[in-house]
Amino acid sequence: MSDKYSIDSHKLILHPTRVADWYKAKQDDDWEKLKSIYPIYVEVSPFGGCNHRCTFCALDYMGYKNISLEYETLKNTMTNMGENGVKSVMFAGEGEPLLFKNLDKICEHATSVGVDTAITTNFVPLKKQNIETLMTHCSWIKVSLNAGSAENYAKIHRAKERDFDTVLSNLRTAIDYKRKHNLKCTLGAQMVLLPDNMHEAIALAKICREIGLDYLVIKPYSQHLSSITTKYETIDYTKMFDLEKELKKVTTQDFQVVFRANTMQKFVTKKQPYTKCNSTPFFWGYIAADGKVFGCSAYLGKEEFCYGSIYDNTFQEIWESDKRKESYEFVRDKLDIKDCRINCRMDEVNRYLFRLTDPQDHDNFI
Repeated sequence: MSDKYSIDSHKLILHPTRVADWYKAKQDDDWEKLKSIYPIYVEVSPFGGCNHRCTFCALDYMGYKNISLEYETLKNTMTNMGENGVKSVMFAGEGEPLLFKNLDKICEHATSVGVDTAITTNFVPLKKQNIETLMTHCSWIKVSLNAGSAENYAKIHRAKERDFDTVLSNLRTAIDYKRKHNLKCTLGAQMVLLPDNMHEAIALAKICREIGLDYLVIKPYSQHLSSITTKYETIDYTKMFDLEKELKKVTTQDFQVVFRANTMQKFVTKKQPYTKCNSTPFFWGYIAADGKVFGCSAYLGKEEFCYGSIYDNTFQEIWESDKRKESYEFVRDKLDIKDCRINCRMDEVNRYLFRLTDPQDHDNFI
């Protein structure tokens, strides 16, 4: 099944200079060089509250606090990140990013400082007057759409049934604007595959195709270490693999269904081929709605992974701080990845980095 954007894999191989700098500094265990390896990608939670309470929400333990990043601080942080080599920011996090006032202006500013932006959203709170700026400046927008009917959508999102129609209406409006102005922003949707919605996956794919979306991702649930909900922690995805064959029939030249079979298969083996997390604290980062900067979204709230706050220091000061050095040493020497989240966001990246640091006999025969 087509995966044009490598959603079920990784794209770190497209950043060889950053990887080479990390590799050399790592081999020498030279913190003075390692501290200047900035993340390629940062997830930002601009707003802590959410208008939905999805049954599978990984970050329910964060409490959906109605706190918001301060606009000027976030704007300055985006500038500082761009100056130091951060290439992309995805707005998502603990809450619904579109509840953050002036997110469109932040995305516009990010473009001016060389940072690509994207949004993962339930798309319900979209304001029509913001579509123009968001569609112009975002690389992609992905909508969390976890059912193929209003009734089931309300149950899984724990929201109002009318929200389903609101999302579809907002998507049509966004696509119309994109086509009218010949914009590049990729519009997609994702369904977290659950026993509660697997019977509607095909129906949802057909809806997304009819609307004119670029893709639909069908992804597995992953139990977060700290989640309150444990309803889906024993899902058996081997019983759902046949869905891929049916979903292929919905795929066209202009619309792809990305069935994340590679990721689902890992739940069968439940064993990483690597022994260390090499991606943390280097190639990605996370800024929480309270301004704290973390090295891994699986450990939000854990001091071992918190480097500071954008309210106290610049992103550069935080990223090159002693607290990040301490976190690096903790991950290197003490973190047992057996306790990490299965299929974490950096799993494919870690597989790649581990292979780089694990030379084998015939590697020179390219």
